[in-house]
Amino acid sequence: MDDHAKYINRELSWLDFNYRVLQEANDKKNPLLERFKFLGIYSNNRDEFFRVRVATINRMRIHKKVTDEVKKNLTHIVLELQKKVAQQEEIYIDTYHSLIAEARENNIFLIDENEINQSQKEYIRQYFDEEVRKHIFPLMLGDNQKYKNFKDKTVYIAVEMIDSNGLLKDRHALIELPTNTLSRFVTLPTVGDKKYVMFLDDVIRYNLDTIFSILGYDIFKAHMVKLTREAELDIDNDVLKSFLEIMSDSVKKRKKAPPVRFVYDSSISPKLLKVVLNTFGIKSNDNLRSGGRYHNLKDFMDFPSLDPIQFFEPIRPFIHPELPEGQSKFDILKKKDILLHYPYHSFKSMTSFIWEAAVDPNVRAIKMTFYRVSRNSTLMKGLINAARNGKSVTVFMELQARFDEEDNIYWAEKLQDEGVKIIPTIPGFKVHSKLILIRRKEAGINIYYTNISTGNYHEATARVYSDTSLLTSNPDICKDVNSVFQLFETKFSRPSFKRLKVAPFGIRNFIYKRIETEVKNASQGKEAFCIIKINNLVDMGVIKRIYKAADAGVKFKLIIRGICVLQENFTHENIEAIGVVDRYLEHSRIFIFANDGDPKYYISSADLMSRNLDHRVEVICPIISKKHKTEIQDLINIQLKDNVKARNLQGNLINEYIKPQGEVLHQSQLETYDYLKAKENNS
Repeated sequence: MDDHAKYINRELSWLDFNYRVLQEANDKKNPLLERFKFLGIYSNNRDEFFRVRVATINRMRIHKKVTDEVKKNLTHIVLELQKKVAQQEEIYIDTYHSLIAEARENNIFLIDENEINQSQKEYIRQYFDEEVRKHIFPLMLGDNQKYKNFKDKTVYIAVEMIDSNGLLKDRHALIELPTNTLSRFVTLPTVGDKKYVMFLDDVIRYNLDTIFSILGYDIFKAHMVKLTREAELDIDNDVLKSFLEIMSDSVKKRKKAPPVRFVYDSSISPKLLKVVLNTFGIKSNDNLRSGGRYHNLKDFMDFPSLDPIQFFEPIRPFIHPELPEGQSKFDILKKKDILLHYPYHSFKSMTSFIWEAAVDPNVRAIKMTFYRVSRNSTLMKGLINAARNGKSVTVFMELQARFDEEDNIYWAEKLQDEGVKIIPTIPGFKVHSKLILIRRKEAGINIYYTNISTGNYHEATARVYSDTSLLTSNPDICKDVNSVFQLFETKFSRPSFKRLKVAPFGIRNFIYKRIETEVKNASQGKEAFCIIKINNLVDMGVIKRIYKAADAGVKFKLIIRGICVLQENFTHENIEAIGVVDRYLEHSRIFIFANDGDPKYYISSADLMSRNLDHRVEVICPIISKKHKTEIQDLINIQLKDNVKARNLQGNLINEYIKPQGEVLHQSQLETYDYLKAKENNS
């Protein structure tokens, strides 16, 4: 393989992924209001891209130890990113306007303050007076006034006040849009079959006179601005503080982090823009971008449910047929393993598992890892209940999970107060594995039960992320999971593992060896293949081995949801790379190797990125049950057949939809549900 081959830049590849989300907003096969949601997801993703990736590049560009050559390369990357973002922005704006027009064709009218009739005016006045006014606290601006506490990802309305008589000097103010307490959208009374919605912004615009007329002004002009701050944490190394205290302080500092982007309404007057920029402390032109009337369109993710027909027909999760409610999970797991697939299977089975353990007198201990957890977590309440019932409860809470630090800090403190043992964060590493271990005394002997999942123990994301989760009492696997927890509790001394592969010790070499085995088999004329389903393919060590093995005759089928940095403009006859973007976020990590006619199946928490393989605690778990191997293969085959929501990820065809070969359409997520539902009906 040519080591000088040019690979797709990871940041550009991420923008390609987000463009697949934007494609869903444009896909007329999706219901109209679902397409608004995809537009919101695209907007939210793009904000996070600037907060994290662009912020990181900017930091690198000004770092003292970065060479001029690297700085030059980083500057080139920034220019390429800006170019692609600008291209996508045009499509994004066109998509927004086309959706607004299509909504009108379906009697859904998103109107502004200039389009309302008399009865709507009265309704908006009343709504503002009763619901909105109490949340409005204008910040009056002066020529040299600066203010440091502007919130990240929050929209502000910049107001220009004018006296038509010319007696008063123009004044300016900022109003924070109160979307933390109010919906971004105000639903107006219907008129016949017509449904009307307004942005909260426009409700405020219409009522500016009630806020500022007392000052003697009678003309008001309002323009939206939004600040995006970098999201990297500056972590203090104060040895006198616990890591919990350090992370808490760092999260607070993030709220005043440097800006990476400032977006403003292009119709704003130069005078008002200058005053606003001065107030925000924005100096660099690199951070400025003019835009349209509305910002933070991520709020479309919560667009009002005006017409059920314009949403996806609900796919309701169901209880796994082998885990019926009212029957002990421990009795079931003594006899067989259970494989769950979210969001098709209900996450309720997992909460029931913890709640049963919390009250079972035979359960002695529960151990669990958390990477992301919801603020209203039922699982957390179950663990607290277990501790109150005298169980030994141990939790590894990853405090460094980006954007979830505050919730994780909250729960770490709450659990500590309830007597739960919190394992400290491991310096230099993140714990990304998803593990549960329960010790139960049965006939005087300690029996272990475990869960290994590809996804977080998070009730909300379990409804929209597709993940695979294994429940088992297999002694070897349980012993290995116990060793992972010993890894945390014994200051990172390295244990040995029989069944699991654990990063940062063994996953990289495991992947390398499995690929090498396939190369050896291919050289002997045997069937040789690797099927890999992950979120991101970035690690160059793995990628180079994929190309080398493909040259040797090993066939690769790659299903990658996000970043994929294969060679630019290059295809290989033995590499098929696709990505599926649909109503659920593909999140499971699955590895299948031909292994000379005895295929090996694994699930994992790890993507193929250097951070996962070398700087995180991750787990790869084998699937032992023949029935579950067949099930995973069937589900992978369903994804590989997708010709509705699958896109090409290589060569010149990146983001091109996979074209149907014949008349039969295959939409993998719908077929996955049907496949699993059929198993329920046949049980």
